[in-house]
Amino acid sequence: MNEEFVSALKEIVKIKGISEDFLFNAVEDALVSAYKKNYSKVSNSTHNVRVTIDREDGEIHVYAQKTVVDEVFDETVEITLEDAKLVSSRYQMDDVVEIEVTPREFGRVAAQNAKQVVIQRIKEAERNVIYNEYLEKEYDIITGVIIRKERGNVFVNLGKIEAILGPNEQIPTEGYDFNEKIKLYIVEVKKTTKGPQIVVSRTHPGLVRRLFELEVPEIFNGIVEIKGISREAGSRSKVAVYSHDENIDPMGSCVGPKGSRVQSIVNELNNEKIDIVKWSKDPEVFISNALSPAKVYSVDILDEENKIASVVVDDSQLSLAIGKEGQNVRLAAKLTGWKIDIKSKSQIGE
Repeated sequence: MNEEFVSALKEIVKIKGISEDFLFNAVEDALVSAYKKNYSKVSNSTHNVRVTIDREDGEIHVYAQKTVVDEVFDETVEITLEDAKLVSSRYQMDDVVEIEVTPREFGRVAAQNAKQVVIQRIKEAERNVIYNEYLEKEYDIITGVIIRKERGNVFVNLGKIEAILGPNEQIPTEGYDFNEKIKLYIVEVKKTTKGPQIVVSRTHPGLVRRLFELEVPEIFNGIVEIKGISREAGSRSKVAVYSHDENIDPMGSCVGPKGSRVQSIVNELNNEKIDIVKWSKDPEVFISNALSPAKVYSVDILDEENKIASVVVDDSQLSLAIGKEGQNVRLAAKLTGWKIDIKSKSQIGE
């Protein structure tokens, strides 16, 4: 080892963004194994050795560690108190004495053994750095560039790593073209033997939530709260909002001046329709709001324990309340957590 080797290690630390202690400790561990293999009379785990590398000049020192005992049965790991006192007068019984045993040619052997370990540990450290970086972004939005499609999966370049957009996380109406920039929701960050795996989504309700947090300052600041989201990705979402300040309209905040805020989100979601409704702790009011844009005549709670409600609307509002293929009432039910039975006034009359 020499100063050039130490400088090279420190440069790697800067470039790769890994811990200097991690890298030097890895090399020192490798040198312990190298010493036991090449120089130790006993290469089993009972032979205690410590190796240090001077982080300025690269000088190596090998120390045999021996326990102070009354009677020595294994000189590789034990030493008498009398001999320990020759090293230092401070040693007492049961102390561990370190005696330098650095071989003359150990530097050459060390360099050969350290290289492969350094390469391996650098890869390991890089993976850990990337894993921890993206773990902090779990459940958040990230922008990536589509690089390829393979077996139904879309692979997205996030800069330092590729993410996988699986078939179930894709919106059927989106094309996912090569080199297209796209916003994604990080569903999960996994640690695997091949490195971190980032699972992303375009269909997750969390994507809608994060987009609103980015576009609406009142949500970001906690004044307006998103109480719930129900979504059929690519088609329609319902977002329930509530204001902690009675002077601030939660729906108006989300819509923005001339609809600019919500329109920005709609554009990002490729024209997915978004209904913003006012949340209420009163289930009758909340159910009525959730069926927007339909106007509700009345809401009756039939079974509070099982959350079943009956809703009556004008005949002209029935199709709007149910929605195309039942989508509006389905999303409202999911948003409120109530099973909703809708009937028109004429049906009630009959």
